[in-house]
Parts: sequence; structure tokens; C-alpha cells
Amino acid sequence: MPKAIWNGAVIAEAPDNEVEIVEQNVYFPPERVKREYLQDSSHTTLCPWKGVASYYDVVVDGQTNRNAAWYYPTPKDAAKAIAGRIAFWHGVEVSR
Repeated sequence: MPKAIWNGAVIAEAPDNEVEIVEQNVYFPPERVKREYLQDSSHTTLCPWKGVASYYDVVVDGQTNRNAAWYYPTPKDAAKAIAGRIAFWHGVEVSR
């Protein structure tokens, strides 16, 4: 069961059949992510085949990991399977 952990907190956890794996990144369904650990970020990036990614800061016990989670609110057709799903990086441990 994939999990995302940062600063000792489980931020996301979902059964294998509920996640999507794209480019070795685990995309969790939004309902499996503990939103209390996420804060909106104004940061965005552009992927040529997925589209524009939006970001969240991950905040645990008063510590902030800036732009450590991302999602594609309206991905291009080639990436529609990850629409709204959330992935992690920047030191967030994601196990598969």
C-alpha cells in the first residue's frame, strides 16, 4: 500500500489499485490525502505532455516543505488519468 510520509506524519495512503504511477511518481486520489497537511502554493510548472501543475506546501508540526506536493487540475488528454491526483517530492518519502 503506497504511503507518503514527511516529518513523521503519514500525509497520504492508498491501496495499490487506487493510485496511478506516472514517470515513477505515485499519484494519490485526493480523498486519500490528509488535507490538513497541505497549504495552497502559488507555484506552477509546465510539463509538455501533462500540462500545468499546481503545488501545495506540506506543513507538519510547524515545519513547511515548500511546493512538496503537486497535482494537475486540468491535464492534457494524454495525462487525464492523473487529473486532480496528488504526488509528492522534496524529501517526502513515498513507498510503493
